Amino acid sequence: MSPLARFRQVAACSALALVFRSAAAEPPKPVELAANVPAVIAHSALLDVEATAKGDVLQISIRRVSDKTLVNTDDLTIAIDGKNEPFTHEKGTVYELAVNDLRGEGVKDVDVTVAHDGIREILSGKASVAEPPTASLLRDHKQVAWWVLNIVIILIAAMAFSRKKSAKEEEEDEKEEEES
Repeated sequence: MSPLARFRQVAACSALALVFRSAAAEPPKPVELAANVPAVIAHSALLDVEATAKGDVLQISIRRVSDKTLVNTDDLTIAIDGKNEPFTHEKGTVYELAVNDLRGEGVKDVDVTVAHDGIREILSGKASVAEPPTASLLRDHKQVAWWVLNIVIILIAAMAFSRKKSAKEEEEDEKEEEES
């Protein structure tokens, strides 16, 4: 083998090693999950883990990257900050777990271990769930608030017109008394 060919092999292997090392060393970006908005919380070359916060549960689905089909498996483990979490698997390819461990301060490490297509993969990511907004009468019941506001305005206007009318009637009564 010529020295030039050997140099090309070494350069190609070094370049590949650098690419894989930089991809592996790059930490996953944290994802904040908003209510009812699906987001990818972990991914690999083969799979994406998509999560959606709905009320007090987190719905997780696993998709193949190549054709976006859902993975249906019974061999799945979901861990948050190293602690395995119980989940249900009732709706076909959607897995549900309690969202309580993802709420609170800071971003949590999420590890999903899934067996698919004859292999077992660990997909890691970082996620947090946004706190639900506090209840507000004006925000939650906007229509009711508008009706109350409209009724108050109408009552104030009715009182103002009745006062003007009675003042006008008094003036007319005074004029009639003066004329008589």
